[in-house]
Amino acid sequence: MHNSIDRNNSFGENIPELDMNYLQELLKHNAPRRPFYENVAILGCGYVGTALAEYWQQQGHFVTGTTTSPNRIASLSQATSKVVLMTGDDATAMNSLLQEQNTVVVSVAPTGNRLADEDVYLKTYLSTARNLVNALKQSPKVKQVVYLSSCSIYGNRQGDWVDETTPVTPSNLRSQALYEAEKILLQASSEKQKVCILRLGGIYGPGRELVRMFGDLAGMTLPGRGNRFINWIHRDDIVGAIEFARLNQLEGIYNLVNDSYLTVREQVDLVCSYYGLPPVYWDGSEPNLRGKSLRVSNEKLKAAGYLLIHPQLSM
Repeated sequence: MHNSIDRNNSFGENIPELDMNYLQELLKHNAPRRPFYENVAILGCGYVGTALAEYWQQQGHFVTGTTTSPNRIASLSQATSKVVLMTGDDATAMNSLLQEQNTVVVSVAPTGNRLADEDVYLKTYLSTARNLVNALKQSPKVKQVVYLSSCSIYGNRQGDWVDETTPVTPSNLRSQALYEAEKILLQASSEKQKVCILRLGGIYGPGRELVRMFGDLAGMTLPGRGNRFINWIHRDDIVGAIEFARLNQLEGIYNLVNDSYLTVREQVDLVCSYYGLPPVYWDGSEPNLRGKSLRVSNEKLKAAGYLLIHPQLSM
């Protein structure tokens, strides 16, 4: 079996919306043991969670999505069967959310200015994980939990390769919170309730195109050689991997990145060339811009049978 399907090559036209029918056919044959229609809950309907809700809703699931913002209830009602206003540190709300659910996806993150607040990071991730674990003990119908983590917990590896067996070295309190939440949730994994951790690369996709991230650099001269590696994953593949985990009852840790192991320089060159922008120049006499550099292996997930929808960067 091939480990990837490139429906758009790295220079191809990006699909603006998730191809629901394609994803369904891609995954459906892999799940002879799971009922295809379930009660599913998405804790945190942001960029990824909303796309996942739309996909599951179209497939006929009863989708319960959560948000911390009253202003988002109306829009989320279009993508879900039910919207719940709650935060992960509310134990009572968590217990109520999990009742009658079969699958639970945790896609939480601090929003707005709270991203810079380490205390909020701890509250968002650790409190959510603890409350979820406690609620699982009273929710026997839940068979699958999928938690979205980040490859940032590996820290800076100076361009070296890492996989799921690599010791984790969080470089700050935020990454440490993500790692601690992973450990809390993995302790709750059992034969009847599987817990799968997906460690994501940088997320891009519709509304988060690479040109929006790199386009402003066009024509500039940047310090260093641009030889730092950045790992990416398309939004569609996050939805696809979550569905794959549900259908196949995955447990344990899986890295979720694409196959384009390119340096910042190579990525910027691709964007500028594709959009006809002036090239970016690099001054090797100056130190590189700060940031993590590592190459994350996705072989474990591909060996499990997942087929990447966007194995290479899609413009």
